Amino acid sequence: MLSSPITAIIFDLGGVLIDWNPRYLYQKLIPDEQEMTAFLTDVASPDWNEEQDAGRSLAEGTALLVAQHPQHKELIEHFYGRWSEMLGGAIQGTVDILTELKSSQRYHLYALTNWSAETFPVALEQFEFLHWFEGIVVSGTEKSRKPFPEFYHLLLTRYNVAPQQALFIDDNLRNIHAAQALGLQTIHFESPEQLRAELQALGVL
Repeated sequence: MLSSPITAIIFDLGGVLIDWNPRYLYQKLIPDEQEMTAFLTDVASPDWNEEQDAGRSLAEGTALLVAQHPQHKELIEHFYGRWSEMLGGAIQGTVDILTELKSSQRYHLYALTNWSAETFPVALEQFEFLHWFEGIVVSGTEKSRKPFPEFYHLLLTRYNVAPQQALFIDDNLRNIHAAQALGLQTIHFESPEQLRAELQALGVL
């Protein structure tokens, strides 16, 4: 059973509702799988991308990386120059769950996302379901990100959400652990089927 009645459900976006993966772009640019993996691990790394998610401008982030790896200048510039090609579409099974939750009118629905303020408008235009949330807190806009506690507090305070009455869904265990430390109830997302089963077991669906 839930430890406290749920009044709000907070979704992560990338990897939960939206299929975003740099490999969708770079498999076109770097045919060799090992070379592509090395580039996305050692050059255009998740840590580097997260700094843009935390508010650093795309131009500054790109320039810094090009200065460090000038031999990869063109590949680095494609990361944000062709960013939309990293979007694989909606994760439909999760969108179906969101649709049911919205239709039930039992919960306040929010999103808490690590996403660049400069690229998020692309997603807003492409995915209609993003307009179903009562509020979306975007890291790039706020100049903070998961898993930092102050980023979670921004949403909780802005929308008057009691942490013990909120259910947080994210595919990153690091972000789940941070939410738990703040008293939120959590589900570590692995697949739409697993999420549905856990929500049903909790009586949310």
